[in-house]
Amino acid sequence: MSESDDSNAGGWFSSDRRRLLIQEYGIFLAFLLLVVVLSFSNEFFLTGGNISNVLLQTSINGVLAIGMTFVILTRGIDLSVGSVVALAGIVSASFSTTSATAAIAGAPYPVAIGLAVGILVGVACGAISGAIVSRFSVPAFVATLGMLSAARGLTLIYGGGRPVPALTPAFRWIGTGDVIGIPAPVIILAVVFAASWWILSRTRFGRYIYAVGGNPHAAKTSGIDIGRIRFIVYVISGGLAGLAGMLLSARTGSALPQAGIAYELDAIAAVVIGGTSLSGGVGRVTGTLIGALIIGVMNNGLDLMGIQSYYQQVLKGALIVGAVMLDQKRTYGA
Repeated sequence: MSESDDSNAGGWFSSDRRRLLIQEYGIFLAFLLLVVVLSFSNEFFLTGGNISNVLLQTSINGVLAIGMTFVILTRGIDLSVGSVVALAGIVSASFSTTSATAAIAGAPYPVAIGLAVGILVGVACGAISGAIVSRFSVPAFVATLGMLSAARGLTLIYGGGRPVPALTPAFRWIGTGDVIGIPAPVIILAVVFAASWWILSRTRFGRYIYAVGGNPHAAKTSGIDIGRIRFIVYVISGGLAGLAGMLLSARTGSALPQAGIAYELDAIAAVVIGGTSLSGGVGRVTGTLIGALIIGVMNNGLDLMGIQSYYQQVLKGALIVGAVMLDQKRTYGA
């Protein structure tokens, strides 16, 4: 065997092996490195209260980012999730408020009604975007940009530009309650993550999502209904945006018409940082969760160090661009 053959024999320290290990576990190593650096930078970072705060901050973006993962895996994008957060939050809150000026007639309704309404609002928005993309072949960027504007306008129309205050304790529990000391939003994120992981890893529908994103023409030739798959992933994204909107309203105690502004950017950032390719067909929901945690930990750590939020936006932008550059190099080898 020649020296060159020996170097490519697939050993633990070969260049190919190192590249695969970095692709597989690089995001986890980056997260651990960030935690270690921030732990040494601030004594309060690893305290129980701060960790709980980081998880709470991550929960909303994590739910949004998981829904975004389904869309990006099919080579799509959903720019509307931030506006859907506001619309679902304010509509569901109007069913769960004791404020006479903001309540739907008969409110407050049982909490299940408010939650169901919020999810349905998100699903409806996702279904409209999905139908425009899959049925009329409108680019996802354009379709969801239109929904971003429409949902924000509907939020202002529905609430009259005013917040919905005085939410019932039962509704607020999903944002402020806990189970055996674990915050309810963190539990909800864990359930959403587990269900999404199972769908993408263990079901035929999950395999179809990867197939559509990886090679749409081959997927169509194989008999996969591409339009149906694309429609469903936008419904999933919209539904999870509706859930995130209710979590946000419940956590703050009121639904604000300006809620969710730029949330779509954090969701896309978490997905891209987590290793999901914007070219579709490559990515894992586990990486998305780690990406959301990286953003949450970074924001929290910089806050503890007294660094202004403006610099956080710069760092977040750099992370997004860097992650896309790495994806392009991995995809095209350039």
